[in-house]
Amino acid sequence: MAGDWIKMRADLVTHPKVVRIASALKADKLRVIGGLHAVWSLFDAHSADGILDGYTADALDDHLGWPGFCASMVKVGWLEEHGESLTTPRFDEHNGQSAKRRAQETERKRLARATPELSAPDADKKRSREEKRREEVETDTSAAKLPTCPHAEIISLYHEILPEMAAVRMVSDVRKRAIAKVWNWTLTSSTPEGDRRATNRDQAVAWFRRYFERARANDFLMGRTPKTGEHAGWACDLDFLLTDKGMKQVIEKTLVAA
Repeated sequence: MAGDWIKMRADLVTHPKVVRIASALKADKLRVIGGLHAVWSLFDAHSADGILDGYTADALDDHLGWPGFCASMVKVGWLEEHGESLTTPRFDEHNGQSAKRRAQETERKRLARATPELSAPDADKKRSREEKRREEVETDTSAAKLPTCPHAEIISLYHEILPEMAAVRMVSDVRKRAIAKVWNWTLTSSTPEGDRRATNRDQAVAWFRRYFERARANDFLMGRTPKTGEHAGWACDLDFLLTDKGMKQVIEKTLVAA
């Protein structure tokens, strides 16, 4: 989605996290670098927000042909597992279109400083044709971007409709990405009847309201039915409602239309 190159540090081979992964897997550090390149390239190709849907740790290891590699990345904080999806922290700092634009701008300024005889317009001309092509592609696709996810408004709806559930007191990047994942889904998916769930910001917000109201109608989620076995003591919260498992519980196991 984000282009045909990724950012990787020049000193990555000596990074402490690379050393930890190599030690845990008893592998050569250069092989670890190759594994990281493959993982980050996968995210760059198939994720716009740092969330890779449909990939578990086992699925990623199978893709790499390297058992345990995903778990090692999780241990050093370079990956997070969320059910049937994986997340890479601080995605926007290192991947995606905005990160690449920043990298290109930094290189342009470096070039201008290295060749002071060139004017700023001349320095711009030194950029490769490929860089300019990428910028044109990004501009062409900008009109198709989805409305910005209103994290705070959605959290407020959750508190309003489901006050019995645990309150959200920390809006972390992981939680924001989870909200944005569902937000994007409402704007890009269709109902079984073939109708779009939402086509604009207001409709997407309204969908979240109906979704939380539907969760309220679910006896299991609201604790109106006894919980035994593995569910004993468990209580539903926003994080669960944002997972694929939570959405299936709400959408498929309650009678109120959403």
